[in-house]
Amino acid sequence: MSVAKVGAVVLDCPDPRALAGFYAGLVGGTVEGEGDWVDLRVPGGPVLAFQAAPGLVPPQWPAADHSQQFHLDLTVEDLDAAEKEVLALGAKPLDAEDRSRTFRVYADPAGHPFCLCAC
Repeated sequence: MSVAKVGAVVLDCPDPRALAGFYAGLVGGTVEGEGDWVDLRVPGGPVLAFQAAPGLVPPQWPAADHSQQFHLDLTVEDLDAAEKEVLALGAKPLDAEDRSRTFRVYADPAGHPFCLCAC
């Protein structure tokens, strides 16, 4: 028996509305809220929430002395097609050169790492 259930995955960022818009373009859903806290409600998935953190220092990939804190694995059918879309949304590649792997690593506009996975 579990003690709790996941209510939301919360990402600190300088601009909650902008980062919620980035992820809405990536995974769909509805952006709700303004100001220091914005939710992205994804049908059939967990809520992604974005909290204002003006002094955020983004993690570095890969760097043991600059913890990535967490990252999202996002499953896609076609890595090349998905890569074009996330780059157009404002993502930056962190580790995407090895085209033989089943995943590629990017950073969202606030610097959080995420992986596109064709697993």
